[in-house]
Amino acid sequence: MRILHTADWHLGKRLDNFSRLEEQILVMDEIVEKADRYQVDLVLIAGDLFDTFHPGTEAIDLFYKTLKRLSKGGERPVIAISGNHDSPALIDAPDPLARECGIILIGHPQARVAPITLDNFQISRSAEGMVELQLRDFPYPIRIMHTPYANEVRLKQYLGEDKGAALNSILAQRWKEIADRYCDDQGVNIMAAHLYMNKRGTALLEEPDGEKPIKIGNADLVYTDSIPPQIQYTALGHIHRHLNMGTPERPIVYSSSPLSYSFSEAGQTKYLVCIDAEPNQPVQYEKIALDAGRRLHRKTFQDVEQAVVWLQENPYSLVELTLMLDTYLKAEERNKLYKTHDGIIHLIPVLKNTEEQLSKSMRINLDQDIRSLFKDYFKAENDQLEPNEDIMNLFNEILNDQA
Repeated sequence: MRILHTADWHLGKRLDNFSRLEEQILVMDEIVEKADRYQVDLVLIAGDLFDTFHPGTEAIDLFYKTLKRLSKGGERPVIAISGNHDSPALIDAPDPLARECGIILIGHPQARVAPITLDNFQISRSAEGMVELQLRDFPYPIRIMHTPYANEVRLKQYLGEDKGAALNSILAQRWKEIADRYCDDQGVNIMAAHLYMNKRGTALLEEPDGEKPIKIGNADLVYTDSIPPQIQYTALGHIHRHLNMGTPERPIVYSSSPLSYSFSEAGQTKYLVCIDAEPNQPVQYEKIALDAGRRLHRKTFQDVEQAVVWLQENPYSLVELTLMLDTYLKAEERNKLYKTHDGIIHLIPVLKNTEEQLSKSMRINLDQDIRSLFKDYFKAENDQLEPNEDIMNLFNEILNDQA
């Protein structure tokens, strides 16, 4: 059985004020194309389907159209769980209709998926936190333990446990109960979760810039050793880079987001994960690189013309551009940069200071004319940098207005 794992679509997300919808349309097309090319039998989407609790109509439209294409009109099951950016109620709402198309949407922890029988598969068993599917082309079932995101308090409420207990121990106990009851070695056993999960004894993972953090303090830490041994593959969402925190025999994988969504992700390759699984055997998995969308770059230049040349050579990108300059960036230089490239998200001019400039002290001669006084004052406040022509013109306009 071949399973495709993806996560963290963040449909509707912007980079500052720059819309990523056009790129998201392209990468959704690529995900569908790769699902078909690799002939996957089931698709898992591990949360953060949207970027906000109240996504726009274009993001919602793209989401449902993509799921419909992935499901091939009900031939291939698609299972999507909610993440910390998603509204569980929004994800749950269309589930009765979606299941008729082979799409299973799970918004809340401990949800019980209603049974259904379609031409190519059926939901053969369902319990709180687990769904079992029987696909027509396979003699064995696949069980999926699912844990959509909920904050620590809500998760404990759903699980009905002592709120003073550590989240890790609560989840470990609940997962063990489900696995012991439903996950024998006669079927494929998978987990899908949207959690901040860490390997015990290793450095804490950094959450992506711009993400709503879900690790706050230590009470909500969930460790990989809490996953039951029956689980052959764990499909995680939340961390935006590809990472296997398990072993080759028992992978525990963050698939990555399909696009780079912050400049901390600049230079990262994004992936899908394709898993081949059969009962009572270690899975085989392959990460599949995604190519759609603009690459993010953090670039620093000492000269405006150098920056212009690089921008011309890299048109289909989004850029955080830092300029280390000896004087202030002129208006015409700024305009030239923005005319050269439509993907400059941040333009950061930084004034270079030499030791000589820093060590100089400035005594202002108060007997000068007002323009000379302004120049001396400006230099005293800006490490001996001369005001450029734009600044002086603005100062002259102010003087003329007051005359």
